[in-house]
Amino acid sequence: MIKTLFILKPDSVERGLVGKILAMVEGTGLRIRRMEMTRLTPERAREFYKEHEGKPFLGDLVGYMTSGPCIPVMLEGDGAVTRLRELMGATNPAQAAAGTIRAEFGVDIQTNSVHGSDSPESARREIAFFFPGEAV
Repeated sequence: MIKTLFILKPDSVERGLVGKILAMVEGTGLRIRRMEMTRLTPERAREFYKEHEGKPFLGDLVGYMTSGPCIPVMLEGDGAVTRLRELMGATNPAQAAAGTIRAEFGVDIQTNSVHGSDSPESARREIAFFFPGEAV
């Protein structure tokens, strides 16, 4: 079984979309293994998005991710990384395929409701970030 990290971002929590989005995820057969509501500090958000250091959008991204609570979720299932990425849709909701999470609920390229690990390596790092000690 493959594990991946999924985050319901602050806009999805604020807009009351958590249940609808999780139902879509569970509908694919992916299983929730861990889940926790948290509020990132600016330091933790910068650490999580450290691969974007020096990029012009990092400050806005950190501001957005610290604007309210988010819900990191560890998912498990066959092909979890790929299956979740397909379900989420393109980063920009305007370009996301119909029926994907971002097409249904995303507002814009930043306020796109969800995050998902983009590779097994990222999944390991991101799961360890939110769920230290979790076997991946």
